[in-house]
Amino acid sequence: MNPRHLLVLKPSSLGDVVHTLPAVTALRAKFPSARITWMVSDEWAPLLEGNPDINDLLIFPRREFRGPLGPVRFMRWRAGLANQLAPDLILDFQGLLRTGLTAQAFRGVPVHGLSDAREGARFFQTHTVRVTPDRHAVERYLALSASVGATQEGTPAFRLPEGRAPGANLPAEPWILLHPFSRGRGKSLSPDAVIAFCREAKIPVVLAGRSEATFSALPANVVNVLNKTTLPELVWLLRRAAFIVSVDSGPMHLAAAVTDKLIGIHTWSDPCKVGPYRAGAHVWKGGKFFPALDPASSRVRGTVPDAQDAATIARRARELMQER
Repeated sequence: MNPRHLLVLKPSSLGDVVHTLPAVTALRAKFPSARITWMVSDEWAPLLEGNPDINDLLIFPRREFRGPLGPVRFMRWRAGLANQLAPDLILDFQGLLRTGLTAQAFRGVPVHGLSDAREGARFFQTHTVRVTPDRHAVERYLALSASVGATQEGTPAFRLPEGRAPGANLPAEPWILLHPFSRGRGKSLSPDAVIAFCREAKIPVVLAGRSEATFSALPANVVNVLNKTTLPELVWLLRRAAFIVSVDSGPMHLAAAVTDKLIGIHTWSDPCKVGPYRAGAHVWKGGKFFPALDPASSRVRGTVPDAQDAATIARRARELMQER
């Protein structure tokens, strides 16, 4: 197999886009002269800009496909794809109906996808890669690239932009970045737990992310940039934090892509499937700390951290900072 033009289908979400990066790096290493186009949702496109493994971005305008007329607008958008691109190999890392239909727009082109694809996406595949549900997302995507001969050599590479400095006045001394909120149900810290963490941290805390949560007052050591950073600015902050504590979310996977100075907080999710894919990082689950990817973390019953748990996590973050 020697494709001239590969089309990677992985429009979302934030964490999934990050998890796909090593697979695309493997594709570039295997096919150095091929053109690689990545279909990505417009909101996550900044993560891929300037990536040396990618030649072009195909923007998936997800917001335009919402509402009652969304399916009609999607089919119109899809109808014009064959006039824009001429791939000779498609890899569907998303495995949903929208990516299956997108692949179908390029009639006769081989489509490789995963066996756990949903919404009927497997019907659009010409080659299905068997994966088991116990594998981490990064490993599942690497299995898809390996199906075309692009195997991973060495430590997985997460090629992300340097980011851009935000306008906030950041502390001059080392600081912890706390990302306490997630769109996923039952994953976020309560405002009380956030305050308890910040008080126990003792050192400056940069509070980042997006949330509708409100605080009547925050401790004096907190720089609050909630809802005030772009995606490139968040990447910049993650690269410069002395330590990061994040709930299970896309930003947690961004953090794991750039550093091992991280504690990922898991409530009900399995850290071995969707946790930090980074040796040296740690996870908290059910009141206990584990090295990242430790199978024991999968067997612990999850709980939502309360204020006391949050204070314990802050102390552990300080200890790990001192060990470095």
